Amino acid sequence: MSTNANDLRNPLKRARGLGSAQSGVGHWWTQRVTAAGLVLLGIWFVVLVLGLLHADYATARAAVAKPWNAVLLVAFLITAFWHAVLGLQVVIEDYVHTRWKEIFLLVAIKFLAVLGALAGALAVLRIALGA
Repeated sequence: MSTNANDLRNPLKRARGLGSAQSGVGHWWTQRVTAAGLVLLGIWFVVLVLGLLHADYATARAAVAKPWNAVLLVAFLITAFWHAVLGLQVVIEDYVHTRWKEIFLLVAIKFLAVLGALAGALAVLRIALGA
């Protein structure tokens, strides 16, 4: 910002009203909480997959059908997609400088994330409910 030689206002006074939109902290916290959730859910997921390493299809299906495994798998999917959207949103906002492209990409990633999370949850629910 260039300063005008005739502008005698204090720098803080000049900057007032030009700050954040007050949503950055919430976004930051949500990204950290989803990351922490992914660490815990990721450890559970790796243990589950390693336990099923040499299992047949019926055993793997039965493991996913267990209520706690189904719930945790859906939670893992939702958390992973949510965290991905938050991260991609930051990248798009920082590096895409054409407004219509930015809006298009933000809407597209949110749409694809919801679609992916719903498809994953549906697949888990079909296995868990025996469909």
